[in-house]
Amino acid sequence: MSKTQHYVQGQWLDGSGDGTPILDSVTGEHFTNVTVQGLDVPAILQYGREHGRTLRRMTFQERGNAIKKLALYLNKRKEQFYELSYRTGATKLDSWIDIEGGFGNLFANASLRKLFPNQWYHVEGDPIDLSRGGRFMAHHIMVPREGVAVHINAFNFPVWGMLEKCAVNWMAGMPAVVLPAPQTAYLAEAVVREIVASGILPEGSIQLISGTARDILDTVQSQDVVTFTGSASTGRILKNHPRLIEESVPFTMEADSLNASVLGLDAKPGSPEFDLFVKEVRKEMTVKAGQKCTAIRRIIVPEDRMEDVQIALGQALDKVTIGDPRLKEVRMGALVSNDQRDAVREQVKKIGETAQMVYGSLDEVNTLGADASKGAFMKPILMREDDPLNNQAAHITEAFGPVSTLMPYSDLDEAVHLAQMGKGSLVSSICTFDDNIARDYVVNAASHHGRILVLNRENAQQSTGHGSPLPNLIHGGPGRAGGGEEMGGMRGIKHYMQRCAVQGTPTTLTEVTGIYQPKGAYKESEQHPFKYHWEDVEVGMSMETHRRTITDSDIINFANLTWDHFYAHTDITSLDGSIFEKRTAHGYFILGAAAGLFVHPNKGPVAANYGLEDCRFLRPLYHNDTIYVRLTCKQKIDRDQRGAELPAGIVKWYGEVFDAEDELVAIVTVLTLVQKKQTTLVEMTEEKINACLATLKEDTKATWGYMTAQEMVEHLEYTYRIAAGEIQDFEIATPEKILEKVHATLYNYEKMPQGYDFPLAARSKIKEVKHADLDTAKVKMFEARDAYLEYFKENPEARTKNVVFGELNRFEWYLLERKHLNHHFEQFGLI
Repeated sequence: MSKTQHYVQGQWLDGSGDGTPILDSVTGEHFTNVTVQGLDVPAILQYGREHGRTLRRMTFQERGNAIKKLALYLNKRKEQFYELSYRTGATKLDSWIDIEGGFGNLFANASLRKLFPNQWYHVEGDPIDLSRGGRFMAHHIMVPREGVAVHINAFNFPVWGMLEKCAVNWMAGMPAVVLPAPQTAYLAEAVVREIVASGILPEGSIQLISGTARDILDTVQSQDVVTFTGSASTGRILKNHPRLIEESVPFTMEADSLNASVLGLDAKPGSPEFDLFVKEVRKEMTVKAGQKCTAIRRIIVPEDRMEDVQIALGQALDKVTIGDPRLKEVRMGALVSNDQRDAVREQVKKIGETAQMVYGSLDEVNTLGADASKGAFMKPILMREDDPLNNQAAHITEAFGPVSTLMPYSDLDEAVHLAQMGKGSLVSSICTFDDNIARDYVVNAASHHGRILVLNRENAQQSTGHGSPLPNLIHGGPGRAGGGEEMGGMRGIKHYMQRCAVQGTPTTLTEVTGIYQPKGAYKESEQHPFKYHWEDVEVGMSMETHRRTITDSDIINFANLTWDHFYAHTDITSLDGSIFEKRTAHGYFILGAAAGLFVHPNKGPVAANYGLEDCRFLRPLYHNDTIYVRLTCKQKIDRDQRGAELPAGIVKWYGEVFDAEDELVAIVTVLTLVQKKQTTLVEMTEEKINACLATLKEDTKATWGYMTAQEMVEHLEYTYRIAAGEIQDFEIATPEKILEKVHATLYNYEKMPQGYDFPLAARSKIKEVKHADLDTAKVKMFEARDAYLEYFKENPEARTKNVVFGELNRFEWYLLERKHLNHHFEQFGLI
C-alpha cells in the first residue's frame, strides 16, 4: 500500500512503519497510509530556519509577485486536485471552496505587496517626535521573524487551510512547516508537490509533515510561530505546552465554535430576509457536510416564528441530495471518515438530552450513486431546543457535521445573550432589513464574535455568506474560538514579523526606514529630480526652488478662476475677529504656486501626478509674501504595470513651503508616477539595425525556431508592410476577450516569447523566400521600413491593424518594432 509522503529537508520521504490506513470517505476503499515515524522533527524545523534567509531577504514586491505567480501556476493544475478532493467526501462546490478558495487566498495576499515598502522589512505608522526640536525621534519597523511558521491544520480544508496561512507567512518572509490532519493529508501533499515542482519559491519556504507529529512543539524556539486549527479541547492542550511558555512562542488558535445566526424581529415569513435566512442556514448545514469551523450551529429565531422556520428549513433540507460527490445532482457528500460520522452522532445524542430532533436521522440516509453502508454518509439533522436559556447542551456541544439547533428568543437583548452563551465564536450573522436592529445586535454581540455578517435583500447577491472567511478580514474569535486571529490583510502578515522601535536623529532614521523623515539631512540633487527614472531616484534626494512673490492680483484672479470667494480672500473688510490679518492666499493657490516652482516643464520620466497626501497649511500667506519650495524624495513604492502604460513606480515627494524668512508655512506630500528605465531591450535605431544585419549571413543559424536568415528578414519586411497599412486584409487572431490584455504587453519591457507561431506565417511565405538572395531581402526590408516611417510621418494619428495586438498607433508600432527586432536579432545571435 502506498504512503502519503512528506517533503522535508529538500526531499520527498516515506515515514517508516505501516502507519494509519486512510479510506475513501465515499467508497470505503483503503488507498493510502499515513505515518510520521522516523522523521527527525528538530532537524526539519532547523532546516526551515536556516533556509529561510533567502525568503526573508526578498522584498515584499518580490515575495508578492512570487506568490501571485504560484497562484497562477497552481490554478492551471487544479483539476488533479478536484479528483483527490472527491475522496474526502467533498462535492464540486465544496472542493471549489477548498481548492480555488486557497488559490484565491494566494492572489489576495500577493496583492498586499502594494501596501508595503520596496524593501524586505516594513515601516509601521508615522514617525514620533521625541524632542521639541525634532532632532531626536523614533519610528517602528517590522522585520521577518527568523524562525519557522508551524501550521497544525484540521482535516476539513486541506488546501485552503494550508494556503490561507502560508500565503501570509510567505508575504512576511517566513518559511512554513505544514502538518495537515492525517485524514486528508494526501490532498495537501498533492498541492505541495506542485509548489515544490514549480521552483517559484526559494527552497525551504515550505516543508510538509503529512500527519500528526506529536513532538512537533518540543523543540520550537522563540523566533518560531505556531498556529493551530482544530478542536477547542486539543487547542487548549497545545496552547499550554511547556515549550511554548518557556520560549514565549506566539501561538494562534482557530478552534471549532458554536456559531449563531439570528433571524431579525422584522423578518416575517414571506419577506426576502426570511427566505435568505432559511437558505443560508441550509447552506451552512450542508456545505462540506457541515464540517466547517464557521458553520451555523445555533439558529436563533423570534419565538413566534419557530414553527415557520422549522417547516421552511425542513422543506429546504428535503431538496438536498446526498451521495457520490462526483455526481452533479448531489448537493452533499460524505463526512471525512466513519470515525468522524460516529463522533457527530455521539455529540447529537448529548444535545438531544434536552433538545428534540425535528428533522433527520442518526441511522437512515438515502444516497445517490453511492453505497451508504460503505461511505461515511449522514443525513442533515435539525435539533430544537425550546428552553435555551436554561439548557446548556446546544451552547457547549459541537457536532462537527450537518447538524444545527433551532432555539427561540423573545427580544433582541435575549438574542444577543443566547449568541454569547456559546462563549466565543468565529462568526455570527443576522438577517434583517432594519438597520437599527442590525446596529444594536452588532455592537452588543461583537465582544463574543470574530466576524458578524448582516445579511439582507440589498447585499444578498454580492454577499460571500456566513461561513466564508475572507483574506482581508480577520479570521478568529474570542473564548472558545481560540482567541486568535488569522488573515486580516496586513494585520495577518504582521503576526509573523517582529516590531521594533528605533530611536535616533531624523537623518539616521531616514537611512534605517527608507523613508525621508522631516528635518533629516538633504541630498542635494545634481539635476532636477524629475529628470531621473524611478530606479535612480534616491530617498532624501532634494532641490530648492527659486522664489515667487504672491500678489494681490494673484489672489483675486484665483478666486475668480475657481469661484472660491471665501471672505478671507475677497472681503478684507470682514477680517475682524478672524485669524487673518489681511487678504489671504487660498491654500489651493499655495499648492498650485508651489507646483509651479518645483515642476520640471520638459517631457521626462515623470509620467503623471498621482495625488496628494498630508497637506497642512501652518500659517496664512498674504499678498506680497514671498515663498520658495524645498522638494525632497520621501519614499519610493513599486507598482505593477497597468494596462497600456509604460512601467512606472510611485515616488512620494515631500514638499516644504517656506517664506522669505525661511519659516515653514506649508507642507504637502506629492505623489508622481515615474517611469522605470528600459534595460531589457536594445533600442533599434537605423544605425543599430544596419549594424546587426551586416553580420547576418546566408548560413547564420537560428538558436530556436524554423526560419532561415532570409526568411527572417522577409518576415520583418512583411511586418513593416502591415504597419504601413499596405497589408490589412486579415482578421485579428487574438480573441476579443483577451485582446486588451495582449495589447498592453507591448508597453512592458519583457522579451517576446520564443517559439510563438506567427498567425500569418503562411501568407507571409516564411517557408518560401520570394527574393533572389539575402542581400536583396535586406534592401527590401529597409524599403518597407522607410515606407512605414513615412506613413506615420504623414499620418501621425493613423492606426493600422496587427494580427496579434489589434489596432496600433505610431508609438505602439515603435514599441512592437523594438520588441520584434530584439526577438529575431537575438534569435540569430545578432545581439
